[in-house]
Amino acid sequence: MDFTSGGGGGGGGNNELHNNQFYQCEENKPLLGEMSEGNNNNTGGPGGPGARLGAGGPCKRSLHHCSSSGMRYKLLHEGDIQVCVVKHPRTFLSKILTSKFLRRWEPHHLTLTDSSLTSATPTGYMETPLSYSAIEDLQLLSWDNAPKYCVQLSFPGGTVLLQAANSYLRDQWFHSLQWKKKIYKYRKVLNNPSRWDVVLKEIRALVDMALTSPLQDESIHQAPLHIISTLLAENSNLSTQDHENIIVAIAPLLENNHPPPDLCEFFCKHCRERPRSMVVIEVFTPVVQRILKHNMDFGKCPRLRLFTQEYILALNELNAGMEVVKKFVHSMHGPTGQCPHPRVLPNLVAVCLAAIYSCYEEFINSRDNSPSLKEIRNGCQQQNDRKPPMPLRLLRPEPPTPPPVNSSEILVEMERNNNSANNARRKGGPSGGDSEPNLIDCLLVSPAVNTLSIQLPAQADRVLGCFALILKMLSDYDDWRPALASLLQPIPFPKEELKYVIQRFAEDPRQEVHSCLLSVRSGKDGWFQLYSPGGVACDDDGELFASMVHILMGSCYKTKKFLLSLAENKLGPCMLLALRGNQTMVEILCLMLEYNIIDNKDTQLQIISTLESTQVGLRMYEQLCDRQRELKELQRKGGPTRLTLPSKSTDADLARLLSSGSFGNLENLSLAFTNVTSACAEQLIKLPSLKQLNLWSTQFGDAGLRLLSEHLACLQVLNLCETPVTDAGLLALSSMKSLCSLNMNSTKLTADTYEDLKAKLPNLKDVDVRYTEAW
Repeated sequence: MDFTSGGGGGGGGNNELHNNQFYQCEENKPLLGEMSEGNNNNTGGPGGPGARLGAGGPCKRSLHHCSSSGMRYKLLHEGDIQVCVVKHPRTFLSKILTSKFLRRWEPHHLTLTDSSLTSATPTGYMETPLSYSAIEDLQLLSWDNAPKYCVQLSFPGGTVLLQAANSYLRDQWFHSLQWKKKIYKYRKVLNNPSRWDVVLKEIRALVDMALTSPLQDESIHQAPLHIISTLLAENSNLSTQDHENIIVAIAPLLENNHPPPDLCEFFCKHCRERPRSMVVIEVFTPVVQRILKHNMDFGKCPRLRLFTQEYILALNELNAGMEVVKKFVHSMHGPTGQCPHPRVLPNLVAVCLAAIYSCYEEFINSRDNSPSLKEIRNGCQQQNDRKPPMPLRLLRPEPPTPPPVNSSEILVEMERNNNSANNARRKGGPSGGDSEPNLIDCLLVSPAVNTLSIQLPAQADRVLGCFALILKMLSDYDDWRPALASLLQPIPFPKEELKYVIQRFAEDPRQEVHSCLLSVRSGKDGWFQLYSPGGVACDDDGELFASMVHILMGSCYKTKKFLLSLAENKLGPCMLLALRGNQTMVEILCLMLEYNIIDNKDTQLQIISTLESTQVGLRMYEQLCDRQRELKELQRKGGPTRLTLPSKSTDADLARLLSSGSFGNLENLSLAFTNVTSACAEQLIKLPSLKQLNLWSTQFGDAGLRLLSEHLACLQVLNLCETPVTDAGLLALSSMKSLCSLNMNSTKLTADTYEDLKAKLPNLKDVDVRYTEAW
């Protein structure tokens, strides 16, 4: 039925042109043969419906809704608007719109659902939802006689007018309704495809519509991707060529959007089946790069991580293999010395660790009689309460045949005492709870163990080697090494390819790097323990372990605490390496004797015998004896009680001065305005009577404070004004209970550390924190 009223016919030709322009802009592309149905309904020659609607009346269609205006709008999902419904033949519409007795308007809160326009108060005009499929025409209207901004929705039997408060809201409603209507049509059309060549055209039209829409919202690009992913999931028998054509068609949408989970599975399948396809390089590369740069949490979308893993494996299948992967990693880092994208490294590490873990999990779950990861950790092999294994897509399924001779072999340690584990489980003890164990729980359990040999197939070994080599590549970038060390610190595992990574950590002079070699917490093994002689990953007679000790001793770990830890847990390996002439271990044993770390006389004699068995050990032990004699002379009663070094004095000057006589009575030492550093702490700890120490305006830092806090328990006054100390060193002062005066003026002290020091130092009375954060 026609809803427009009669009018002059002189404007029919122009109006027909305007209507054709409108529908070309509104429709953009055909929907499986639907070639702008409205053109036949609303345009015509003189005297036709189109001529009547545009013949000089006060109500006119506005043509400025096309995206060429450059305006951008947020997609509306709901909002308040005035509604008027006119139910009568179209031939009277113009007369109705120009009448001053226009039908009444109702306020409604409308919601734009996926299939219809509904009201929060289903009464009056909006008693029933208005389906998008019932909307024949969607237009903008404007009044010349009144400031009203309307959107016209034409449906069989009537017209719905939506009146907004201003022109921007009107256009926002128009574009949002237009988008909902079109996406609803595409969803229906692509739900039951018949000819795939036509479907491909419609997919391209859908992509073009999303790219040219003036709406700015995440769903504008995500909705087409979800429609296409559903289409692909329901039609898995597509040819390879159809796969590639669809991927190329949707590539523009993926430039600024992550693929949805179903689409990730489709991409994974393509990477596995056609790893050498140009689609992998040309289309998937920018998608994976965007994922690595912008993804914040793979836990929320694990299929993004799985797609990234499959993409990297596809690159490894190319002729150049790991060289292509290396170039990809370099492209993610960038050509400069500093990677501009902070999320790239954590995401790459997450991908690598998940792939490595999946190799072991895939192998264990593929065997019917193999214990699960949790059962290996708990030391049992009960099968009745095991959950069915989750299928993993990382590895292609293979029959559980015996692995080849050259496959890698990992020794997994199992607890001997199965009864205690079973009892803990029956009592509900915390032997791991219901959570799945991690890789470390499976590979590192207890030294007193039986062993279970896990032999990985050659295919799994290739995957393992690929991602382990990526970790090796990451360790070669200086700016990434601190964060990489921190990420790998809680999860050490014995993989041969990772030894290079640990060596890079052990060679790095930065404390934030090599400090991650130690365990993340007490009671948990770290890389330091894994590569010590007797550790599950040690295959070099302790050479890497010795280099770790060397770098740690050269940093701020030359303390009693670190030496006590070595004496309690690694004294045997240290003595063995010292017996073989390792200079670092010889130095360690000498320090243990010098700092009285070993109380047992027999152990002390054994250490001395070990030192005297090699030339380097004998030489360093003789030097130790000489230092001890000098120390006794230094600490002999006598000498001055107060001493002030001249300005510009150095660590060597202080050492030379203290070696010149007895300073057993020295109680007050001023090094203010000198050039001494933390290295002079080794001389200061030899002064047994020292009570007041002035380090004002020196380069004395955190490492020196740690050493002082362990040896000068009687220190009462300490001046650190204008020194480079930070919270890391100042916190060590909490063990100096005799401190009663502490000057931290102009240091990097924070408020939290200041409060902690006040709580732990009961005798602290005089404190200067001016020009600090705690001031």
